[in-house]
Amino acid sequence: MNLTIFRFYPDLMNLYGSYANVSVLSRLLERLGHAVEVRDVAPGDAAGLADADFLYMGAGTERRQQFALADFRRFADDARAAANDGLPMLFAGTAMELLGESVTDANGNTVSGIGLAPFQTVQRARRIVGDVYGRTELFPEAVVGFMNKCGVISGVDSPLLDALDMGFGNDAEHAPEGWHSANVYASELTGPLLVKNPKLLEHVAGALLTRKGLTIPDEWPVDVWARQGYDVTARELAARRDKA
Repeated sequence: MNLTIFRFYPDLMNLYGSYANVSVLSRLLERLGHAVEVRDVAPGDAAGLADADFLYMGAGTERRQQFALADFRRFADDARAAANDGLPMLFAGTAMELLGESVTDANGNTVSGIGLAPFQTVQRARRIVGDVYGRTELFPEAVVGFMNKCGVISGVDSPLLDALDMGFGNDAEHAPEGWHSANVYASELTGPLLVKNPKLLEHVAGALLTRKGLTIPDEWPVDVWARQGYDVTARELAARRDKA
């Protein structure tokens, strides 16, 4: 099966190895026997979301985020319609903030988001930096990552991570983190997220395959290095949590 991933603004939204989220997803789908085309969408490019099987945007600085949002608003109606139609999407890092109702920068200037999600973001001068260890209802395995943001997000109705044993969530220490609705996944965790969390990668890939009517494997191909990396990270973060 030919599968198409739309990657929005890779030159703007490319912090913390964000490109690797698409790389690892493409590689997994190819190992399952599918052909994957990654279409990069730059500001001003035409992009019919009906042609996409997966939509992705990664992390960028707050300045670059504003440029990305200014262009991405033209896709707001199509993105909301695609989400309602079950199109799988991942918004990683500061891209998550674009989904909400508004983003207020550190100088107090407020701009509208695309209104896909019911939350608001207020960016502060002080950055929030640190490791994250949390849980999701999607699978039993812990989710790990790194946080480097200045946005405090309020009004999230359905978080991706229910609560954090370690780290700052959407609006407070140990609070829920990210946003998830149907096949739309959003998180400010970086690292990159899908590389650091093999089970989340499988879940996201499974959403894509299910929407296409394709078979989900009984056993997913194992990336030994990614699995070992996750095991080490999760073990060390859990040990730090237990000592706290």
